[in-house]
Amino acid sequence: MQYILASQSPRRKELLARVVENFQAVPADIDETPYPSEQLIDYVQRMAIQKAATILKYYPEAVVIGSDTSVVCQNQILGKPQDKNDAKSMLEMLSGQTHEVYTAVSIQSKDKVVNFISKAAVTFYPLTEEEIAQYLLDDEYKDKAGAYAVQGLASKFIQSIEGDYYAIVGLPVAALYQTLKQF
Repeated sequence: MQYILASQSPRRKELLARVVENFQAVPADIDETPYPSEQLIDYVQRMAIQKAATILKYYPEAVVIGSDTSVVCQNQILGKPQDKNDAKSMLEMLSGQTHEVYTAVSIQSKDKVVNFISKAAVTFYPLTEEEIAQYLLDDEYKDKAGAYAVQGLASKFIQSIEGDYYAIVGLPVAALYQTLKQF
């Protein structure tokens, strides 16, 4: 069976390698703009579905895995920061707060589609301006929902996690493994 990950994310590639031995990573070029008043859960699920569907068109015999991760804090969706100032604002918002991380997965083949969402709640310790400035000296915040990587330098900011750790990293490994058994 041919597996394709509809992503170039190094984190997702690393996690998928724990589940399937051989796969290709092919990024899906889609418009990731949220619809007006679109709910977060609907948005992440739509993104995962669109990513997988886009790649399945080119690889109709494959099983394609699309995934999308978003962070919500104080009823605001925190996507990938546009720049360092945006990242700083996100980290200030996360400081001392509990936020939710949602990762949607869409697994598609020509015969079957299975979608699911994994959720985790993450609580940050209060951060000083100096801690935020120091963190932003590294490029880790780039290309990360909420401007942080739970498995990276930001791990020292995390007070607690409830839920699937791998949903925060970007691909819920156990749920994916169990779901792929259906294909």
